[in-house]
Amino acid sequence: MSKALFIRAFEEGVMVRHGPFLFALAALLSGCVSAPADRHRAPPRMAPLPDSAMMRQCTADLSRLGARFSVLPDANPGGGCSAINSVLLTGVGAQVTNLRATQCPLARAFAAWVRGPVQQSARDIFGAPVIRIETMGSYSCRQVKGVASTRLSEHAYANAIDIAGFVLANGRRVTVQTGWNGEGDEADFLRAVRDAACKRFQTVLSPDYNAAHYNHLHVDLGRGPYCR
Repeated sequence: MSKALFIRAFEEGVMVRHGPFLFALAALLSGCVSAPADRHRAPPRMAPLPDSAMMRQCTADLSRLGARFSVLPDANPGGGCSAINSVLLTGVGAQVTNLRATQCPLARAFAAWVRGPVQQSARDIFGAPVIRIETMGSYSCRQVKGVASTRLSEHAYANAIDIAGFVLANGRRVTVQTGWNGEGDEADFLRAVRDAACKRFQTVLSPDYNAAHYNHLHVDLGRGPYCR
């Protein structure tokens, strides 16, 4: 049915008798209905815009969480990559290593995750708190790794963090690479913090997701929710 015939049918009252069918047809004609998008083949999204009010609230929240950080200037180097509304996070009650620019809302979610379930799980399982979190970075102007995709990674927007390991106050070091597929308390701890992360971030990827994540947990506030 053409758009003209659809409009005529509507004017003659056919909508009343065949409402559901014509509503669906109207959506198709207007281009409003599309097939579900693959999370790795979704269309590119716009970089965030600077937001001073959000940053004031976010940095205040980080301060209340006891985070150590500095606010970074906005960066838009081209190629679709950007680091807007970002901070350099160095501590959240525990030292954090290797981070670069991180969007403030992600830094806030990360700090709350560490302060809450990460530390609680460490005390419950190991009897000692985490004093250092070893990451593999945050901002990186690159595409998604490990899948057939040309889409920019959330790392390209400073909106993702990769966590490699945790160091406890008693000197014990727990890494995703060696502990995930092991047995006992390390595997229990890593799965506990992964499951808790799924409640705070949009996407959480572990070694259960694919081989590219064999040595880290990926967390971001991009598309989702997705937990694996």
